[in-house]
Amino acid sequence: MADRKLPVLEKGPALYRHAKTRIPGGTQLLSKRPEMFLPDRWPSYYASCKGVEVTDLDGNTFTDMSIMGIGACVLGYADPDVDAAVIRAVQSGVASTLNAPEEVELADLLCELHPWADKVRYARGGGEILSVAIRIARAFTKRDKVAFSGYHGWTDWYLSANLGESNALDGHLLPGLDPAGVPRSLRSTALPFHYNRLDELKAIVDANKGEIAAIIMEPGRDEPPQVGYMEAVRQIATDIGAVLIFDEVTTGFRMCTGGIHLTMGTEPDLATFAKGMANGYAMAALVGRGDIMDAAQSTFISSTNWTERIGPTAALATIRKFQREPVVEQLVKTGTSVVAGWRRAAEAAGLKVHTSKIPSLNHFRFEHPDERQMMTLFSQLMLDRGFLASANFKPSYAHTSAHVDAYVAATVEVFAQIADGAKRGALASMLKQPIQGRGFYRLTS
Repeated sequence: MADRKLPVLEKGPALYRHAKTRIPGGTQLLSKRPEMFLPDRWPSYYASCKGVEVTDLDGNTFTDMSIMGIGACVLGYADPDVDAAVIRAVQSGVASTLNAPEEVELADLLCELHPWADKVRYARGGGEILSVAIRIARAFTKRDKVAFSGYHGWTDWYLSANLGESNALDGHLLPGLDPAGVPRSLRSTALPFHYNRLDELKAIVDANKGEIAAIIMEPGRDEPPQVGYMEAVRQIATDIGAVLIFDEVTTGFRMCTGGIHLTMGTEPDLATFAKGMANGYAMAALVGRGDIMDAAQSTFISSTNWTERIGPTAALATIRKFQREPVVEQLVKTGTSVVAGWRRAAEAAGLKVHTSKIPSLNHFRFEHPDERQMMTLFSQLMLDRGFLASANFKPSYAHTSAHVDAYVAATVEVFAQIADGAKRGALASMLKQPIQGRGFYRLTS
């Protein structure tokens, strides 16, 4: 470390301190708050980004081996093909009294990728499109209650799960999450079950006969489905007349060109996409069976900014690149290499780690009583080595084997330092900032 020039981190942390006086919570997204990484020391803001390189306000350039725009920039930052298409759209005008033809072209493409689907609606964010899906399911079934597994955003229908006497979302989001502002009349309308726990879903169905409008779930996240699980969920939804919704906001376009459910052999009634479908540009889509989607006409779902041109243009360019180039293969290869690197580094250091099992959505955690101290120290020491690094790694098409090799080599060094610090009881003294906050907890394993 003596020969390594440590990054100067002044402007970003200072701007974030000011931001917290103007923006409640400091940022628009919980997962981007510096407290989730290195409180008081995270670079916080970027001046520019390209590929997998991010330059902060102090002029430091880091290799992003972390969340890559919360998984949205699946091709890499500022992808030249997507950006070129967007620039052309901007130059042609992004909004008009008339509609953008790209939205029809994108609808055709999404239904081509998902042959079970007939129709498409759009929004510009994951939370929005999930709310659209729930609204349509309720309108179609004329029922109110929703059984869910996994994380599905910030809106009232979902957070209402925590209006009960116990915190039902503790396994999905943040322990003790307070649903302040969510109408208490929504209590007991969102009912959680764990992934791969068919017994829990059956118990919900038995206790709410004739009342379940939808079963919504992330088809995959940390663990693969057990044999027969997806088929059984599909059958339950069919038997009770509920709409089966797959939330692919995160998983979409990471394990195949389209939704991860296409690799599982089970068809939903509706599926939602956002994040990776437009490589960082604001875009979200709901695809579904025609009769169910037509229920959108029996309610009111409408927004001016859902008609702008940039989102569909970016999605078309992104998806076409998936079709043209081996994007998915590269994501899987990169993710697999990083997970193997974590495991080798942990074994060499004598540490125990848990790793995820979906190669293009990776995370690890230390199996140790001082896990949060260790993870904070990991981010700190990796930042000193020029990496944005955390418990999560979301590979992009722009990551190369050279990036992975450099990252793994640094991880070997850092895991060894962490193991030594834990053995000496010196973890706290090695930290240059407070311990990071807790991230999301999800019922997916």
